[in-house]
Amino acid sequence: MVASAEQGRDAQSVRPSRPVAHTVEQLAHLTGAQIVTSQGASDVPVTGVVLNSREIQPGDLYSALPGARTHGAQFAADAAASGAVAILTDAAGADLVAQAAVDLPVLVSDDPRAWTGRIAAEIYNSQPEDGSAQKLFAVTGTNGKTTTTYFLTSILRALGHTTGLIGTIEILAGDTPIPSKLTTPEAPHVHSLLSLMRERGIGATAMEVSSHALEFHRVDGVRYNVAGFTNLTQDHLDLHGSMEAYFEVKAQLFTAERAERAVVLLTEGDQWGEAMARRARENLGSDHVTSVALRGNIGDDAHAGPERSGADWTLNSLTRRGIGHAFTLQHRDGRKLKVSTALPGDFNVANAALAVLMVLESGVDLDTLQKALDEHDPLTTDVPGRMQLIGTRPTSVVDFAHNPDAMVRALQSVEPTEEGGRTIIVFGATGRRDTSKRPIMGRIAAEGADIVIVTDDDPHDEDPAPIREQVAQGAREAQEHGARAAEVHVIAPREVAIHTAVRMARPEDSIILAGRGHEVFQDLNGVVHPLDDRVELRAALDALHSGRKEQS
Repeated sequence: MVASAEQGRDAQSVRPSRPVAHTVEQLAHLTGAQIVTSQGASDVPVTGVVLNSREIQPGDLYSALPGARTHGAQFAADAAASGAVAILTDAAGADLVAQAAVDLPVLVSDDPRAWTGRIAAEIYNSQPEDGSAQKLFAVTGTNGKTTTTYFLTSILRALGHTTGLIGTIEILAGDTPIPSKLTTPEAPHVHSLLSLMRERGIGATAMEVSSHALEFHRVDGVRYNVAGFTNLTQDHLDLHGSMEAYFEVKAQLFTAERAERAVVLLTEGDQWGEAMARRARENLGSDHVTSVALRGNIGDDAHAGPERSGADWTLNSLTRRGIGHAFTLQHRDGRKLKVSTALPGDFNVANAALAVLMVLESGVDLDTLQKALDEHDPLTTDVPGRMQLIGTRPTSVVDFAHNPDAMVRALQSVEPTEEGGRTIIVFGATGRRDTSKRPIMGRIAAEGADIVIVTDDDPHDEDPAPIREQVAQGAREAQEHGARAAEVHVIAPREVAIHTAVRMARPEDSIILAGRGHEVFQDLNGVVHPLDDRVELRAALDALHSGRKEQS
């Protein structure tokens, strides 16, 4: 299908104004791909790269990749009609192009996806060597990526940079949102975004790099100044199959091809942080890798120094600061950084420590960084849908926790402080994803909350009732073995579950809505419904507080 006018405008809005044109012959030399000639000219300049035929603009190279259901080459005629001047594909795709009698030169590669990012990097000149390139920060790991990127941009702004952000919640150039139809941009979008941001004067950009982005070559051709690792816990095993395979995909970021320097969080007893630090040192050299020890339970006041932890930096002197924390980062050579964040949760201490040290490793002077931390309090910043406080009495929080480790941490963070306070959790499980997590999540909820309400997350095209029951069964089995939960309820739809939780709550209680965070739509068997946990929670709290006023 030929691109609509609206789609064309969206595609144009995320493109730099000064691409570096390459001929098909030059791209063939770059990639080693074979040129299959046709009546189309192979010396026509290529000025853009696109994976989606509906986003084609005149002068583009159409990267026609094999998919799970269809081959992108089936849309070669549509791409040509929209102005594509060449096609990159595999042998099967080349046959489809020939069958469709599309008169464009075709670049044939055994792995066209692997070359798409590198071609986009050349054409969009996303990281020029003339000194104008922005500093790039990448954050990977199972949990904490989003918050860490927000912390990074906040610190960098406090240091005087105009910042960019590429993440799962939004894409920003300074304070200006950039439209994107993808949660994780594909390689051409990544390179065009980076180039566009440089044109707009962005000096530093932080980006979430998921395992999907690495697995599917979405950040190929990008080299980051500093890459950070948060943690590795069970998630995405439907894609990777095992934790070992999941680790190997994440480790791709910590190579000389993709990163100059690395910062790795180490948690006592966590094999994956130690393994990632070792792998990064092997790939980047020990002088280019910094580790920070968080110890086992960073909720305990820590006083172990770097000489005892074996890490470059150690987090210690942790104390409460309101609902957040203040702490010290101490290097083995005696240097110290005093840090604080008002965001609740031990995991946000870890995210803050990672962000601070990533900025330090980018070349910022320690005293300059400390001054920015002291004067601007940059780690007290809103992160949509991440431990986002919606109301008090009852304390009401929305969080993206959607895997076992994140749920444990989220529940610990909302533990009521008033005597007699209870924790109420509302959550579900996603359809067509790692089904082994479902009873585990139910068990964790029952162990960490007093009232468990199981509802729907995004069932997608899976029947939601069995999903709810698998989660609830894990909670009930935990109850049978003495878990904390006094009540386990199964309530759908999610809006009703949220309002029920609020009606059940007392002023001293805590409510956490887990799993969806910032998301504003729910997928029920392919039908998209508007649903924002934050909106529903505010409405329920307003109704509760209005009722209390009427009774008083």
